Amino acid sequence: MRVIEAKDYADLSRKAANVISAQVILKPHAVLGLATGSTPIGTYKQLIEWYKKGDIDFSAVKSINLDEYVGLMGDNEQSYRYFMNENLFRHININLEHTYVPNGVAADPEEECRRYDALIEEVGGIDLQLLGIGHNGHIGFNEPGQAFEKTTHIVKLGESTIQANARFFESIDDVPRQAITMGIKSIMQAKKLLLIANGPDKKEIVEKALYGPVTPSVPASILQFHPNLTVITCFE
Repeated sequence: MRVIEAKDYADLSRKAANVISAQVILKPHAVLGLATGSTPIGTYKQLIEWYKKGDIDFSAVKSINLDEYVGLMGDNEQSYRYFMNENLFRHININLEHTYVPNGVAADPEEECRRYDALIEEVGGIDLQLLGIGHNGHIGFNEPGQAFEKTTHIVKLGESTIQANARFFESIDDVPRQAITMGIKSIMQAKKLLLIANGPDKKEIVEKALYGPVTPSVPASILQFHPNLTVITCFE
């Protein structure tokens, strides 16, 4: 485990973008596992800036996102497909057909989960997985529970997750109660993991995840077992 303390959010974003850009430069056809939420936005902005300067080429990259809300179409402004398009994909030269996000309106959600696991295998697995961390320790939408969920699955969102995401919606009643999320097994099988955490409110849960007991009640604690984990934090 390598833990890097950033000076501020801009520094965190640059450092995280450096890790991702290095992966793409070393392996132009890399498979990037990507995340949504407020923390990665600065990282994506930095990658866009470097792309526009000609420093990085995404034309051969494939991306696989961690999760998507159940019930939201990809053109819904609160969907994670929309988030990725607006915050990264449409600003770089990645082939949109090679950007994968779970289908939140699939007719058969369970089949969609199986399809997504098969897709990850089909592209050869994930070279670098970007992760955020929820206040309850979730990664992706793998919420605290009795066991680590291994494969892509439908999850009922915890109350703290709903509360945290309510700021993105007009009303808390509009926040979906379910999501499709990549499982712990797929995350842990990524060759490299990059966890980013920003803000003083994340300090306690990050310390629990990295230095506390490994337990499904803190899903991110499983990351302690990964052989190539980089953590970039800013708790200011």
